[in-house]
Amino acid sequence: MGTKVAMRNLLPLLQKRFLSTSSSSTPTLSPLSTAPSSSFTVDFLIKSCGLPSKSALAVSQKLQLDEKSIQKPQSVLEFLKAHGFKETHVVKLIEKRPDVLRRGVDTNLKPKFEFLIANGFVGNLLPELITSNPNVLERALESNMKPCFEYFKSILGSNDMIVAASKRCAVFLTYDWKSIIQPNVELLIKEGVPEERVVKMIVAQPRIIYQRRDRMVYAINAVKNLGLEPKAAMFIYALRSILSMNEFTWKKKIEVMKSFGWTEEEILRAFKQYPFQLSSSEEKMRKSMDFLLNTIKMERQAIIACPKFLMYSTEKRLRPRYDVLKILKSKKLIEIGKKTNYLLTVSEKNFLENYVTKYADKVPGLLEVYRGTAKTER
Repeated sequence: MGTKVAMRNLLPLLQKRFLSTSSSSTPTLSPLSTAPSSSFTVDFLIKSCGLPSKSALAVSQKLQLDEKSIQKPQSVLEFLKAHGFKETHVVKLIEKRPDVLRRGVDTNLKPKFEFLIANGFVGNLLPELITSNPNVLERALESNMKPCFEYFKSILGSNDMIVAASKRCAVFLTYDWKSIIQPNVELLIKEGVPEERVVKMIVAQPRIIYQRRDRMVYAINAVKNLGLEPKAAMFIYALRSILSMNEFTWKKKIEVMKSFGWTEEEILRAFKQYPFQLSSSEEKMRKSMDFLLNTIKMERQAIIACPKFLMYSTEKRLRPRYDVLKILKSKKLIEIGKKTNYLLTVSEKNFLENYVTKYADKVPGLLEVYRGTAKTER
């Protein structure tokens, strides 16, 4: 009964308009001066900051430096270099935020740097964070940065988790956590998603939590209509999958599955078991399906039972393993029967040891076949 209800909801899901993914907006930097670029500014940007000539000219249209008061820009450069900024970091930061050279070191930069360092952004993590998202420096320390860290620490549990999420998404610490992230977290928990799974989702794929409220509500209901309850282990993955694409993309991927003979019921069953199958590109899905069905001759029901097959790279995993097994079988070194499907899923270490290294002496060039470097037609 539940499957039939879910089935009836599959087509409306495909037809219903997907709400557009929310996107963060970064304020456009307004020119600090409309005066023509001066040779001094360009010269300083090239010789002291390391900018290429073309880039220095572009930056000089937004920033004018006074030769008589060059101490502040020089102190900023010294401060950045003292905190692990290499020339590549300095160039990237100035290209994105030229006005950083006008910041006060003691009054502006130093307190924020010290706070970030104290909260886990040490070594190369600090320059990587700031050059990836200079908006961090735009945030007020007391009214924004500290409350933001306190909130994320309360749900993620540690500075290490905050750092991990920031490495995966540069805007993590500058997104509107009060009006968007916090309400979405509370909504998911209220719906019954275990808190530890919400935490894992935020750390693994932070952008998923940056959705408008209406889009998040829609996605939650869509997954529930497909027959997955919030407490189910796959719920959060199905939610991530649906939120990662728009209506057009969803429909195109469904059509790819149907073109290989899948029914809507089979698509639904596979999606509930392994939602990530629809996160692959259409090209990857088509290529994997074609290889599995037409080259390996795998039965469609086997793929439905283990949709993870569709996530494997054809060139990096499926084809190399298939070629090795085919050679070993032709030389009567192994009898695999129906084990081919299973052997596509074993770990890299397991396959390499038991089916490549083990027979390397008996089959010259087997390792090259596995690595895809053998000069044979495929």
